[in-house]
Amino acid sequence: MNRQRLILFVLVILFGCAVVWSYSTSPKPKTVSTLTFKPGQQQKPAAVSAVKSATSVVDDGTTLKLSLLEQDTAGFKGYRRNLFKPIFIDETKIVKKKIEPPPPVKAVPVLPVDAVKAQPESAPLARFTFLGFLKKGSARTIFLEKDKEIILVKKGDKVAGRYEATEITDQSLRLTVTDTGAVIVIPLLENRPLNAAR
Repeated sequence: MNRQRLILFVLVILFGCAVVWSYSTSPKPKTVSTLTFKPGQQQKPAAVSAVKSATSVVDDGTTLKLSLLEQDTAGFKGYRRNLFKPIFIDETKIVKKKIEPPPPVKAVPVLPVDAVKAQPESAPLARFTFLGFLKKGSARTIFLEKDKEIILVKKGDKVAGRYEATEITDQSLRLTVTDTGAVIVIPLLENRPLNAAR
């Protein structure tokens, strides 16, 4: 015999032993020649007490004791503690701790109207966001967004009514204020608001 056949032969013998052992240890149904109580017959109280006394004498752990469910359970009379209370707490500090009134609020001095710094001329341009530009030949068109509306600006177009685009490059936008003639240079950064260069 080669080795594989020997192993197969041993396994078949072990399987046969397991089958015989499981059959021999399986519970067998038992029969009784006569029944003590016929099906549907009410038990007499004396017979019930005799059955109870017989079961109470021999307790092998296989019977269910329903009488234990009918007993009155007494409440626990030992020490009880709050599970949610902190373990380490200094109660004397809590009792002695007093609620302190909040500090008084100091009044902020109001500056006169002349002291407020005037906004720079490029402040209205901050509402515009640079999205990108399109280059066609030497002409460039930039895309600006204001309040979810896209505006196209070319050289010579006006922005926000008072700013004229005088020069558009890949990096910056040069605007001239029509009222004062001031020149504003704005660096073009994608998805950023238009802020004048400092």
